[in-house]
This record gives sequence, C-alpha cells and structure tokens, in this order.
Amino acid sequence: MSQQNNIRAGIALMIAATVVFALQDGISRHLAATYNTYMVVMIRYWFFAAFVIALAARAPEGLKAAAQTSQLGLQVFRGALLAVEVCVAVFAFTVLGLIDSMAVFICYPLLVAALSGPVLGEKVGWRRWLAIGVGCVGVLIILQPGVGVFNPWAIVPLISAFLFALYGLLTRYAARKDSAATSFFWTGIAGAVAMTLVGMWFWEPMARADWAWMLLLCVGGVSGHWLLIKCYELAEASAVQPFAYFHLVWTAIIGISIFGEALRPEVILGAALVVAAGLFTLWRERRQG
Repeated sequence: MSQQNNIRAGIALMIAATVVFALQDGISRHLAATYNTYMVVMIRYWFFAAFVIALAARAPEGLKAAAQTSQLGLQVFRGALLAVEVCVAVFAFTVLGLIDSMAVFICYPLLVAALSGPVLGEKVGWRRWLAIGVGCVGVLIILQPGVGVFNPWAIVPLISAFLFALYGLLTRYAARKDSAATSFFWTGIAGAVAMTLVGMWFWEPMARADWAWMLLLCVGGVSGHWLLIKCYELAEASAVQPFAYFHLVWTAIIGISIFGEALRPEVILGAALVVAAGLFTLWRERRQG
C-alpha cells in the first residue's frame, strides 16, 4: 500500500474512531445521569484492562515484556491520572451537557503546547503562544465568565482538558524509556485498579436495559482504541490528528438530536477559534518535526 493510501486509510480510521468515542460520550452521559459516575467508569475500565492484557498476550514478546518498565511509578500515575480525567469528563457531561463540555475540552492540544515547555523542556515559539492565546479567547467566549450569572460547572470540562493534556505530556515523557505497548498496558491496568479501589464503594443495582448500554459502552471503548491503534500504524499522527476534531461534530449531533441540547452562537464561535488555533499548533509541530 502506498504512503498516500496509508494516509487516506488512517484518516478514515480516525474519523471512525471519533464516531465511536462520540457514541461513548452519549452513552456515558445517559448512564451517569442515573448511576454513580465512579461505578460506570470502573466497569468501563474492567473491559479496558481485559483488552490491554489480551493485546499484550498476543504480542510476540508476550505479557511480561509489555509490563516491564523502569519507571513503574510514572506509568501507574499516568494510568490513574487518565482514570480521574475520565471521571471528570463524564461528570461534566451530566452537569453541563455534551456540546458545551466538548467545546471546552477540545482546547487540550493548546494546553499540551503550553505545558510542553515546563514539563518536557521543549521550546514553544511565539507563533504557538499566539495560537494558545487565540484558543484561550475561544474558551472564554464559550464560558462567558462576564455575562450574567457565571455557571461554576463550566470549569469542570476545563479541568478535564488540563488533566488530559498532562496525561499526554507524561505519556510523551514515558516514551523516552518505554515502548507504546508498555505505556498502553499500564494505562489500562493502573486505571482499572484505581477505579476499582474507588468505584467498589459506590456499587448500585443496574436495570437490565442499562446493562445492555453498559456493554455497548465497554465494547465501544475497546473498538475505539483498536481503531486508533490501527490508525497510527498506517499513518503519522501529524497527518491524521486534525481529523480528531470531528469528535466535536458527532458529539454536537448527539447532544442536539438525543438530549435536546442547544447549540449556542457563542459556542460555535468559541469552538471555531479553539479548533483553528489547535490546527495551527498541529501544523507548526508537523513543520518543525
């Protein structure tokens, strides 16, 4: 397969992954509105852990090689951090809705760029700082802190974006010594252990129909990660990453059509600024890389 065909296939897989993740967001909002968020995320992580174990066991090097790391503390912290981020994101869906939450959350690439200096020691030029500033303006337009009574819940997806950005930076830091397979393995295992220690105290009976939704959520999580793995196997991340913003489009469709959410003009304007700034940042990273 040619490089051009690889990129096209990678883009198709990325778009498919965004569809799956948007459906996950909708199901998570439905379940977390009825059941405790910790329990929902815990069950989701059980399936995720089973997936990474099965994936590592099938690899040529085996399970032992995937688990081997010289920076266990960092890997465990990464996994637990992502689990916390998922909890915060799902909670944001229930208190703020899918559209507003995702519109704020998509600023995480800009936070990665801003934090790459102090965390990884990377140089951030004035052009990327300008893009980060434009993205911040977009987030402020969405949050509208100076208009009427400010909704304090609007900070929740911003916290989620910060946690996800920090997780991404720590993943890049861990990649200096560990393989992607090792980091992926510990993301699932550490997250499952952390969520079990918390979620077991919040267990509650679930209706039979909602168990079907829970199963679909777990299968969707595994499918989404599988699509991303295949996507990055075929094409460079810099070529396909801009298409990750389709996640916002599908989430908006689900929020409007299923949950009756409204797409406010300021959300459209703010999200457009955030996406534009994020695309510029990705373009600069690709050009310098």
